Amino acid sequence: MHVTAFPGPLQSMVFRNADLPKLFHHTDSVAIARQREAVNTIRSQLFLLVVGAALAALPWRLKLGGTFQLVSALSALAYAGVLLMTYRATRRRAKSHWQLNRSAADFIKSMCWRYAVHGTPFDSDSPDHERLFIAQVEEGLRELRKVGWQDPRDGSAGLPEAGDPDLITAAMRELRAKSFGVRRETYVRDRLIEQRNWYRRRQDRTRRAAALWSAAIVVLTALALLFGTLRAFSVAEPADLAGLLSASAAACIAWSESRRHQPLIAALSLVEQDLMAMHTAMENTVGERQWASAVYETERIVSPQHTEWVARHRS
Repeated sequence: MHVTAFPGPLQSMVFRNADLPKLFHHTDSVAIARQREAVNTIRSQLFLLVVGAALAALPWRLKLGGTFQLVSALSALAYAGVLLMTYRATRRRAKSHWQLNRSAADFIKSMCWRYAVHGTPFDSDSPDHERLFIAQVEEGLRELRKVGWQDPRDGSAGLPEAGDPDLITAAMRELRAKSFGVRRETYVRDRLIEQRNWYRRRQDRTRRAAALWSAAIVVLTALALLFGTLRAFSVAEPADLAGLLSASAAACIAWSESRRHQPLIAALSLVEQDLMAMHTAMENTVGERQWASAVYETERIVSPQHTEWVARHRS
């Protein structure tokens, strides 16, 4: 348990991810692993496509035995690798499992925060709040199972069974038992501000990545135009550099589109602005009577579904 003193009359409690239940940590780790797998698959496919195009553009073939062309064989091997990765990705469905496990992890985290700080529907007046919390979590996870989420508690992951009271950790119970002032301070600092900072950092990283890939696309396309023009006027007849450069530019465009840089930047900016407004309201105008609904609204704003909805409608 982490309890630290802050300046002022309140004895603030620090609540971190480590204080969340085991099911969250397991689901979060699966989401991270599947995300890495999905992203690496796309990156490898695009890389092999460019390698295949580069080998095909080389002016020499390195013939072996009179007829076998080694460079062309390596090019074909790169394309075969793309097909193999595509088949494997179809079977493993890493992207789908990543998104489902991310939704499950963030849903559990959101519900835990709402429970710990008396957010709707676990406000101060809710009867039998522990049973209500477990029922609400299980209902949400049951809906995710309907669309393909694999509940790790059905296997041998060493996790408590469905409906187990261990979904509520000691830290969650301790924070819930604190006064309104402590709960508010803890929530604003450890949840709302943390999320605001995360969205700001993600926005900055995405903006830098968008600028980098946009510059790469412009440079590669300009070079392809240059070599294509030279070849059109028979100024140079080297390897098919225009084709290679255009393939590289296409790969950069595909990667940028797969990461959805521009709509994501807009969505992250809007979500951060909404969180800033909630932060101001919680610090100045939200009292204990409005607290439960304010927490509910904040958790709605930080949900991945809300960010995805904003990104989709800003694209």
